[in-house]
Amino acid sequence: MEDNMQRGRFEKSDKQSVGTRHLMNVLVHYEDTDFSGFVYHANYLKFAERGRSNFLKLAGVTHTQLLAHDPQLAFVVGHMDMDFMMPGRVEDELLVETAFTQLRGARLMAEQRVSRGGETLWQAHVLAAIVDLQGRPKRMPKDVAALLTPHLGASFLPDAAEK
Repeated sequence: MEDNMQRGRFEKSDKQSVGTRHLMNVLVHYEDTDFSGFVYHANYLKFAERGRSNFLKLAGVTHTQLLAHDPQLAFVVGHMDMDFMMPGRVEDELLVETAFTQLRGARLMAEQRVSRGGETLWQAHVLAAIVDLQGRPKRMPKDVAALLTPHLGASFLPDAAEK
């Protein structure tokens, strides 16, 4: 039970008629901050990575499973468009939200937001891809696509072009 609490949970939003959003709580520790007491910018990337990884794990996709494919596979981030909007602080309880919005070929699109009390601190549009261990893109395996497709959800962030 504790392990599942740390991984987060899936929820359907009232505004989201299809798909799943992954929600994960993060407590900001002193080690997550810089000299100002604000969350160090690179740590938002770590929170986001945990959110994406935990989403995949709860959907049934594991790194061990990807390495069992022939050729061995892994997810990589190819592009990320992010905005730092407000600082998080030590002892804040943050919410990391992740939605995978599109799966096509080797690509997996995601949106992520880190918030505190309903206020967005950081958000990102993410393009991930599945690659072999030489870094070459590979089409998403059918077993992985079958696990992820029911969870694909609607966009919940402003379009990057609108900013």
